[in-house]
Amino acid sequence: MISIEESARLAVSTDLDVIGALLDHAIAELEPRRGGSIWTRRETRARPIHDALDRALTDDDQLIVVGTIDDVVVGYSGVQRERLLDGATLAVVEDIYVLPEAREVGVGEAMLNLCLQWAEESGCVGLDALALPGDRQTKNFFESFGLVARAIIVHRDLQGGDA
Repeated sequence: MISIEESARLAVSTDLDVIGALLDHAIAELEPRRGGSIWTRRETRARPIHDALDRALTDDDQLIVVGTIDDVVVGYSGVQRERLLDGATLAVVEDIYVLPEAREVGVGEAMLNLCLQWAEESGCVGLDALALPGDRQTKNFFESFGLVARAIIVHRDLQGGDA
């Protein structure tokens, strides 16, 4: 029996090219889905991605992690602290993606556990994440960590494209 070892670790600068490629995969997978067009234009990281990720690695308000199988990077996640109106902080998952062929073996769980640990140690009042409408796999994944809907964003396309 072949065993694989899935884990997560903090990202380092030598991971940035792989993370950029993973983001491209995420965009290609999610953009055609319902809500994906606006998500791509509003929620994805600024370009050039390498510069944005490099800044995130040294920003105390952000955490970038990679998920691995046998030390090969197959996923990444990014979370950042957001200051709320009352001065408290909320952790917001900005990115989480695992290559399709590496899913359902624990990589995403390992990454989100690191993000949750960071959020708790940072004194955040909660953790938010986004799942596109109809993406039951992502919704179920987040629910397995105790995340539940606290708001629903509605949208109307005014230019005849897809929302």
